[in-house]
Amino acid sequence: MTGGSLLAGLLLLAWSQVRDVTALYAVVGLLGAVQAATLYEAAFAVVARRVGPKNARGEITAVTLWGGFASTVFIPLIQFMLDRWGWRGTLEALGGINLVLCAGLYGLVIVPSRDKAHTGHPSAAPVHQHLRQVLSSPVFWLLALAFTIHLAAFTAFTFHLYPLLLERGFRTGDVVLAMAVIGPAQVGGRIAVTMLARKSAMRVVGCWAVGAFPVAFIALALLPPSFPVVIIVTLLYGAANGILTIVRGSVVPEMLTRENYGAVMGAINTPGTVARALAPLAGAALWSLNHSYLPVLWAIAAAACCLAGAFWTAAWLSKRRGLLDAVPA
Repeated sequence: MTGGSLLAGLLLLAWSQVRDVTALYAVVGLLGAVQAATLYEAAFAVVARRVGPKNARGEITAVTLWGGFASTVFIPLIQFMLDRWGWRGTLEALGGINLVLCAGLYGLVIVPSRDKAHTGHPSAAPVHQHLRQVLSSPVFWLLALAFTIHLAAFTAFTFHLYPLLLERGFRTGDVVLAMAVIGPAQVGGRIAVTMLARKSAMRVVGCWAVGAFPVAFIALALLPPSFPVVIIVTLLYGAANGILTIVRGSVVPEMLTRENYGAVMGAINTPGTVARALAPLAGAALWSLNHSYLPVLWAIAAAACCLAGAFWTAAWLSKRRGLLDAVPA
């Protein structure tokens, strides 16, 4: 994560100096790759290594609670910098934040010697052998499918929510307000998990969270367009999305395996990264067929139903079969 933040800082500084579109695409593409070393998944792996995957739930929840304020803090901060320094100066400032603050903090606090000693099965296989065993489990593929669909649906909905609501006749101010409640709703959902479901199994929390997505999208598609409906839908969607972030980080040690957390999470999240890149383009292509967002909304709702079905099935199978670590390799 320290190296990723150093590279991110340098790339943001490079972005501040671009003069043509080719350089822009190159820098932004590299920034996307660097995100794999600096965002939630990498942080979850560091936390799990520090305290052990079995005990990481509380720390992962804390990380997501603080991370939920990222947009709340940085959207107005970036607008403040844009108004005073322009886009190049803003990128230079963001590059400095990554180089000094992020990389500096990671370099100080991520100390391998302080990690929890390995307490896995005495006969645990090497990472590559364990990954082959994990890949043979239907629970792995169901979780990968669920999280991939979630990232695709989340990205498509986020990118297209603004024009979708404008198309349905809402004023710009109402659309911005509806979008603004998603971030606080995510934090609210995570706080609710911390306060009300501290001792609940992650598979149970996840089952409730994924069930909220089809409800939200189908309601938005079927109910008459009204501002109260939109606010309720975005609150429900935001809370469910915030909770599922915790579930994604905590459910693998409970439902699949406690060994090689970082490698297993990387394997699960890789297809989701591809889906997140393609989903907005797919939504735009679907809209272009008849210049209506209703088919896009129904496609997202159908995806949300598949997400819920995949996760529910994974939860049922994992409860029935137990952890892979309990099965001799």
